[in-house]
Amino acid sequence: MFFLAKVLFTSVIIVLVSEVAKKNDALGGMIAALPLTTFLIIIWLYFEGASESKISNHMKYTLYFVLPTLPMFYIFPHIIKKFGFQLSLFFSILITIICIYIFNFIYKQLGFKIF
Repeated sequence: MFFLAKVLFTSVIIVLVSEVAKKNDALGGMIAALPLTTFLIIIWLYFEGASESKISNHMKYTLYFVLPTLPMFYIFPHIIKKFGFQLSLFFSILITIICIYIFNFIYKQLGFKIF
């Protein structure tokens, strides 16, 4: 039952953000940029009895993976005009994968183990 409540509540948040984005690009973007899913995840972890260490590690790794996704947010709006939605989405995913690989290499050089 708790699983269904999590799915329903999280789904409602995502739908609400997409509805706001339909009406107001800036407000929708601002709400989407908030770490809503991260907060929901750590709230669910907490209520399911995860240790503070587990929650802390989740936040740390989230930060490590946010950085390599940032180029996608810059590139997507520029390439959608030229290639359309589907190819832009594909290129954005590809760019993100490449950036994660590059950042993972950099993180290893700095002593952070991600994978």
